[in-house]
Amino acid sequence: MEIKSLINTLKDHSLRITDCRKDVLEKFLNANHALSFKNLEEDLVNYDRVTLYRTLHSFIDKGILHRIPDDSGFASYGICHDTCTPQSHSHDHVHFKCDDCGNIECLPSHHVPKIEIPGYLVGEANLIVSGLCNSCNH
Repeated sequence: MEIKSLINTLKDHSLRITDCRKDVLEKFLNANHALSFKNLEEDLVNYDRVTLYRTLHSFIDKGILHRIPDDSGFASYGICHDTCTPQSHSHDHVHFKCDDCGNIECLPSHHVPKIEIPGYLVGEANLIVSGLCNSCNH
């Protein structure tokens, strides 16, 4: 992705422009699947753990990334689509986890059905479907 576009994305979300933020954002925009903190730490060795954590959390707070819970105990993070703002994240889409490569993909065209439970206020529903991704299935 062009550096100008990265800078504009950060400006549009009222974030200060730093090398770390540009590098993390570029990493997510170039990935075709969700990334974990471990992925970032392995690939962006010029930044310490605290800086990477702060960058992730600022991106979540500003509506750039969303957290994807995982059965492994480690979260992954995916790019937010047009439905997110700093005030509200809306991720009613399915996530697919490949049993072979372990990658998690957002499937924004496949929505999680609205769940209503009498007596409860549902804040969020997550759905992870597993199997083989397109790459591993061939």
